[in-house]
Amino acid sequence: MSSSRDSFLNALSMNGGEGEHSYSNNSRHQRDVISKTRPIVEENIREMLLKLNFPKHCIKVTDLGCSSGQNTFLVMSEIINTITKSYQQINQSIPEIDYCLNDLPENDFNTTFKLVSSLNKEVKGNCFISGVPGSFYSRLLPKKSLHFLHSSYSIHWLSKVPQGLEDNKKNVYISSGCSLNVCQSYMEQFQNDFYLFLRMRSEEMLPNGRMVLTFIGKKDVDPLCRDGFYLWSLLSDALVDLVLEEVVKESEVDSFNLPFYQPNEEEVREVVRKEGSFEIKKIETHELLVSNKTGEDEDDDYDDQSHGIKIGKNMANITRAITEPMLVAHFGDTIIVDCLFKKFVHHATQNYASFPRQTTFNIIISLIRK
Repeated sequence: MSSSRDSFLNALSMNGGEGEHSYSNNSRHQRDVISKTRPIVEENIREMLLKLNFPKHCIKVTDLGCSSGQNTFLVMSEIINTITKSYQQINQSIPEIDYCLNDLPENDFNTTFKLVSSLNKEVKGNCFISGVPGSFYSRLLPKKSLHFLHSSYSIHWLSKVPQGLEDNKKNVYISSGCSLNVCQSYMEQFQNDFYLFLRMRSEEMLPNGRMVLTFIGKKDVDPLCRDGFYLWSLLSDALVDLVLEEVVKESEVDSFNLPFYQPNEEEVREVVRKEGSFEIKKIETHELLVSNKTGEDEDDDYDDQSHGIKIGKNMANITRAITEPMLVAHFGDTIIVDCLFKKFVHHATQNYASFPRQTTFNIIISLIRK
């Protein structure tokens, strides 16, 4: 792996720590999505244990693209509790649980590890938690060792920025004004990456093992649909402002594209069919409202403009939490990032009336290793 690729992978990590711009403090929507998928995760764990005749010695679980903070801990607690209760219901001894948390090397694992001590002591005695740094587009675990895999809001991040985006000027992602070539480049990169993801997991997972994957998608059946993620259009507008004010060069903005893609359901199904190692148990899609709460007391004592500003700041913090390492790596200055998100707040506030109800379209797929 080249040093430039290593640099890119490191920059794709979310903001660590527990500060104002951290992922841990700006991932409420991701937590809502996790809660929405909880019944699917529980169902697949129970069915997997039954199919495998309740393994006696050890169950290996991994959370790929776990990031850091309370969300990771929430998933971990739910999976461990589901396994534990399943064994208690049949009066069998609970096996040891080997629980692996995966993300890229620069991920803030420590923020999550600090929460582990609050797990129930009885459960912790049977559970061994470790960090597995590395890209999930590569092999991470021993062959035929994995029983259950969970990944939420990670697969829409690509292994790299697609090639062929030279014409995608003034945009950080697919937009209504971009060429079909840009859409095609993103689509092909997703197809190649998701195929590789499945192939790597097919080697690591035991027959009848289960995966539950959740990622941002799109409703449109047209794979070349140019409806981009709404936060990315605001980020693009803010970057263009910095060019006009000569804070950054136009060429620097034109060469910055996000390694992100929203597939539709049929694209996902097609890659699973093509790779061939997994059976689709179920695909569910749902639109989920993005909460406008800012973490402050929400009352009716302020006017629409003040509310718009608060929402704008909230949206800026959410976007900054998931893009700041990439922005700093590309533009090379945290001061530029501060200026950028002031512009972002302005655009989000100005356009608040245009998107008072922001939603994400989510794809949840459960897979069985053949």
